[in-house]
Amino acid sequence: MAFVTRQFVRSVSSSSSASASAKKIIVKHVTVIGGGLMGAGIAQVAAATGHTVVLVDQTEDILAKSKKSIEESLRRMSKKKFAENPKAGDEFVEKTLSSISTSTDAASVVHSTDLVVEAIVENLKVKNELFQRLDKFAAEHTIFASNTSSLQITSIANATTRQDRFAGLHFFNPVPMMKLVEVIKTPMTSQKTFESLVDFSKTLGKHPVSCKDTPGFIVNRLLVPYLLEAIRLHERVSYGDASKEDIDTAMKLGAGYPMGPFELVDYVGLDTTKFILDGWHEMDVKNPLFQPSASLNKLVAEKKLGKKTGEGYYKYK
Repeated sequence: MAFVTRQFVRSVSSSSSASASAKKIIVKHVTVIGGGLMGAGIAQVAAATGHTVVLVDQTEDILAKSKKSIEESLRRMSKKKFAENPKAGDEFVEKTLSSISTSTDAASVVHSTDLVVEAIVENLKVKNELFQRLDKFAAEHTIFASNTSSLQITSIANATTRQDRFAGLHFFNPVPMMKLVEVIKTPMTSQKTFESLVDFSKTLGKHPVSCKDTPGFIVNRLLVPYLLEAIRLHERVSYGDASKEDIDTAMKLGAGYPMGPFELVDYVGLDTTKFILDGWHEMDVKNPLFQPSASLNKLVAEKKLGKKTGEGYYKYK
C-alpha cells in the first residue's frame, strides 16, 4: 500500500510540474512599440531568432527608417557570420526582414500577440496612456513589458488590469551585440510571466538576469552613480583632482573598462543621464549619489548632449 501511495504521489507531483511548465507562455508573436534605436534592435533580434514581429511607431516615415537601419545592421552581421557563404547570408537577411511587419496603429495589432515590448520615450504619463489603451485590445494571455531604464515598472503596470502579466525587460544598446537582458519582477508579476520572459530572453540568445523593481535595476543603479562620481571628480579639477582625459585613461587601463566614463556618458547621451539622475534625486533627495551635477546641467542646457549632437564632454567631428 505504501508503495502504491508513493507511486501516486510521484505521479501527481510529476503531473503538477508538467502542468506548471505548460502554463508558461511560449512567445512566438512579438509586438515592439517604438521604432527608435532600442525598439529596432529588439525587433531585429526577435525576428532573427524565428519570432514574428510587428514594429509600431507613429509614422510610416519613422518605420521606413527603422526597417532600413535593421537591414543595414543585418547585412553587417551576415558578412561576419556567413563570411564563407554570402548566399546563406543574403537568405538570412531576407528571411529576418520578412518576419518583420510594421504598423502605425498599435491597438489594431496587439490582439494576436504573445508579448508587447514598449521602447518609447522615458515619460511615465506617455507610457501609462499607451499601456492603458493597449490593455483593452490585447489578448488575455498577452504579456506586457517595458524596456525603461529608469522608471518604476510598478508605476507603469498600474495603468493596466494585467499587473500579473507585466514586467520589465531591459535590453542594452546596441541590442544585437549586447548579451544582457534584465528581467524585472514587480511584487505583482506572476512567476509564470517571469519565467516566460526568461525563456524568451534565452531564445534571443541573451543572458537574462533577475532583479526586483528597484531604481536603475542592476546595471544603471551601479553605472550612473559611477559616471556622476567621475564627473564630480572632474568638476573638482581646480583643486588638483584629475582631468577628464586622465580619468578616462585611468579607468580603461587601470580597471580594464572598454570606455572611460566621459566617453561613455557622451555615448549614452547627457540628456538621458540627466533624466535618470533627476528622477532618482526626486525620489531620494538626501542621497549623495543622486545629487545634480553643475557641468552636466550646463551642457544639457546648451544642447551639447554627447556624440549624437557632436559635442558633450568631448567634441566630435
